[in-house]
Amino acid sequence: MIGFDELLQGLGNGDRRCIARAITIVENESNGYEDILPTLSVNKKIPITGITGPPGAGKSTLINALLKNLSAKKNANGDPFQIAVLAVDPSSPFTHGSLLGDRLRMYEHFNNPNIYIRSLATRGALGGLSAKTLEVIDVMRSAPFNHIIIETVGVGQSEVEIVALADTTIVVLVPEAGDEIQAIKSGIMEIADIFVVNKSDREGADRFAANVIKTLHERPFKNNWNVPVLKTIASGNEGVDALVEMIYKHLEQVPPEKNLQLLAERAYRLIQQEKMRGITVQDLLVELTIKINEKDFNVYSYVRNKNKKP
Repeated sequence: MIGFDELLQGLGNGDRRCIARAITIVENESNGYEDILPTLSVNKKIPITGITGPPGAGKSTLINALLKNLSAKKNANGDPFQIAVLAVDPSSPFTHGSLLGDRLRMYEHFNNPNIYIRSLATRGALGGLSAKTLEVIDVMRSAPFNHIIIETVGVGQSEVEIVALADTTIVVLVPEAGDEIQAIKSGIMEIADIFVVNKSDREGADRFAANVIKTLHERPFKNNWNVPVLKTIASGNEGVDALVEMIYKHLEQVPPEKNLQLLAERAYRLIQQEKMRGITVQDLLVELTIKINEKDFNVYSYVRNKNKKP
């Protein structure tokens, strides 16, 4: 059993066992959970790239290609880049664990010592992320990674929460989504720092990219950043170099106020989680089975009383 001090030291040194153990403790709120988080030495300079988009857009394939590119880079000391991937997957209805295996989708990087891949189950959370994504990202940022990539679950328009976590948000689309642009532009279309039209070797890719650009002209620049639309063929590693270059170009132009906004969004979500701690649907069901029979029962009064401090 790894001791607390040894766990933190190993985390800071990039020990994969310690990283995995710390994430498991945080994700499951196991013994020591409340002691780990306040003692983390979080490196806020580690860039986080969020990748989202509808199912079938090729997000995992694109991440595979990004990992090939990023793993070839060197850090300031001349050492290979250390990269972490957090793949947020649907939950199993039986175990509440991750339903899709990231190692099946990113198998070629599984044995790469410079790449760490972890699945995280949504456990019913909406917005394409897990309720524990915030804390797990801070655990990863306490390890010596050079870049962190988050892949959302791929549920479509509700995946807007990634913008509160990522320094750079990439929305991946495919040419077949051409008829859906108007339907989704009020959702994930609003959060992108970079658009990627993947599988651009398919028919209609140029026309679709032009339509995305036209849609972007209908809104102002985002933080004085002209949102680009790039075409890739992730399965053939085409256009990926240009995408990596654009990611780092965007990171250089992220204004200080966006970093403050990200921090405020993270704090807001953590406060929400703290207020909901100890409350489960099953517990509410048991209480309401009794309360519902009370003559003057009112669900709003019930909720208000639940929110009152004891």
